[in-house]
Amino acid sequence: MTKGIRFHRIGGPEVLSYENIEVGLPGEGQALVRNTAIGLNFIDTYHRSGLYPLPLPSGIGLEAAAVVEAVGNGVTHVQPGDRVGYAGPPPGAYAERRLMPAQRLVKVPDALSDQQVGAMMLKGLTVQYLIRRVYRVQAGETVLFHAAAGGVGLIACQWLKALGVTVIGTVGSEAKAEVARTHGCDYPIVYTRENFTDRVMEITGGAKLPVVFDSVGRDTFMGSLDCLRPRGLLALFGNGSGPVPAFDLNLLADKGSLFVTRPALVHYTAQRDELEAAAEELFDVVGSGRVRIEVNQTFALMDAALAHRDLEGRKTTGSTILIP
Repeated sequence: MTKGIRFHRIGGPEVLSYENIEVGLPGEGQALVRNTAIGLNFIDTYHRSGLYPLPLPSGIGLEAAAVVEAVGNGVTHVQPGDRVGYAGPPPGAYAERRLMPAQRLVKVPDALSDQQVGAMMLKGLTVQYLIRRVYRVQAGETVLFHAAAGGVGLIACQWLKALGVTVIGTVGSEAKAEVARTHGCDYPIVYTRENFTDRVMEITGGAKLPVVFDSVGRDTFMGSLDCLRPRGLLALFGNGSGPVPAFDLNLLADKGSLFVTRPALVHYTAQRDELEAAAEELFDVVGSGRVRIEVNQTFALMDAALAHRDLEGRKTTGSTILIP
């Protein structure tokens, strides 16, 4: 019998249950994988809380490093024994073993450890689509990346710096500011004691920014708009502080014909060639050392509820993984 985390009702971390789960044999187009390192992500808390509803009862988790144990009919690009990584639906990564659509699996280079892969697939692919496709950042530009000391943020700061970009980032404490600074953030702003829109104006000499990457949502949305130059883009890719309330779209015209997008990784890796190209670029920047994947917190899989409490309590930096 396989152990895993499920939840039968929405709520706080206490609804997460470590229990026996049934895992069958792989069917057409499926692979049976044994997870070796499972990534913790804010979207997991959205599923658990009901912000992003799932049919209940449900598994949880979207990211892991794994080893293929068996494949179903029609699967040729991975075979038993292959080390793989995955990011995205269906939920259920918080488990010792699971069935996955084989098309969502990518082989990982030998040089990358299981912990690196488990910590970087969803976060790293998120950074890739944000800075390489949602807005293709160019050398010499200045951007704002919220939550710069988080798992996505630290990858983004390093990758942006490698591209020759000046990085402004928001963080929740001086300690997190130092973490962000050592990972390529030129101007960490401690939002608990500084107004980030005012600081952006100071840093840019009033010129403002071509793009803001915002995973915080409700608490930062309006301020993020105020950081944009005319025809700038706000990429809202998360709701760490809650969903953004409805607003009059005429506000975007008033603030300079601004653009707002609400992208999601699943739509930027829907096609197999897109997924493979994004993963190849991610593996390249990590393998070359331009981006370091640092696992700053590790929990046993059975302690997933505690991991959720620390994540939502802003007690974590960088990446966190669960070990089956």
